[in-house]
Amino acid sequence: FTRCILREFKPKKLIIFSRDETKQYEMRYEFDPEKIRAMRYFIGDVRDLERLKQAMVGVDYVIHAAAMKHVPVAEYNPFECIKTNINGAENVIRAAIYIRVGNRSQLKGTAEWLKNEKKITTNRGCQI
Repeated sequence: FTRCILREFKPKKLIIFSRDETKQYEMRYEFDPEKIRAMRYFIGDVRDLERLKQAMVGVDYVIHAAAMKHVPVAEYNPFECIKTNINGAENVIRAAIYIRVGNRSQLKGTAEWLKNEKKITTNRGCQI
């Protein structure tokens, strides 16, 4: 997905916001911010509204894909699932509205959920 966004949209800045330090560390090998000036890496969690606000300053678009995706794990940890999947999504929206992402006070989605394929595809063919 990151490769496609860089190729198709050529952003001035692309922020990877994740609580997974290991994945960010590994991504730096393929998407080195020293070579690809657009890349930024922020450690954070969608449960943390203030950190989201910090990360969204100057951002034009937000693609939210953080979620507990494994049903058995979510069933065994329902409150953690709610904190991440529901409250986290709400925090992303609240932060985007607060920061006025894209200099607009509204959010618009451009992705279509492909039910059978279980992935999100943007209107340019990038898959999450």
